[in-house]
Amino acid sequence: MTALAATTGFTNAPLWFATRSTALIAFVLLTLATVLGIAATQRALASPAWPRFASQHLHRNLSLLAVGFMLAHVFTTLLDSFVQVSWWSLVVPGASSYKTFWVALGTLAFDIIVVITVTSLLRGRMSARSWRAVHLAAYGLWPLALVHFLQTGTDAAHGRWGLWLGLGSLAVVAAAAVGRLLTANPARPLRSVARSSR
Repeated sequence: MTALAATTGFTNAPLWFATRSTALIAFVLLTLATVLGIAATQRALASPAWPRFASQHLHRNLSLLAVGFMLAHVFTTLLDSFVQVSWWSLVVPGASSYKTFWVALGTLAFDIIVVITVTSLLRGRMSARSWRAVHLAAYGLWPLALVHFLQTGTDAAHGRWGLWLGLGSLAVVAAAAVGRLLTANPARPLRSVARSSR
């Protein structure tokens, strides 16, 4: 009966189901990319079985997948007539008349991930300091996406399973952040060139 209802609902509102599913996948991918991004910055978490560059490459690929599903989520939302969201809502926070504040958080997250993606693709043409400064915005990106997911998505409303997914994702990201702090590489003094040459 439930499967039949879901099939009937998808037939009647395919864009709404597409918006929900792409948002869910994008959020999960973004969470995984965030966790790997935190882990990849710490050499102490690397091992011969799982070298650091493997985490970095997986982080990059998951991030690009997240961007793809986020774009699909945005466009299906714009095409769906159930929710009135304008094209300006893509780049201008607060331009949406539907749940203005919570959608604005999603817009900010989208703007940030676009800037991070573009600068990462152009990393070879930027200084390491400039790229790192822009990439630090990723630490603000995930909380924005989390709150947007919890407050805008119907799967997280009224204590549904989406709420538990969001809380579980928060626990995983927090654990990764704590793990990074606990395994921080201690600062080591640089050896003197003159001393090492003796």
